[in-house]
Amino acid sequence: MAHTTTAVSGSSLREGWRKFLAALMRGIEAQAKVTSRRNRIEALEAKTDAELARMGIRREDIPYHVFRDLFYA
Repeated sequence: MAHTTTAVSGSSLREGWRKFLAALMRGIEAQAKVTSRRNRIEALEAKTDAELARMGIRREDIPYHVFRDLFYA
């Protein structure tokens, strides 16, 4: 006859909760980074071509400029 244990120890429950909260925090941090980059793109797109030229950025290079740390990290 087989016996199955369904009891969950307090430490495994705490470990599962800790993993859940850690994953949640990683998700929140990732969302914050995406939102920050999106806001930066929108701010640059709102500038005139002359303002972008003074910054040394071409309009078509705005995404590259915002994400450049990911291209050549």
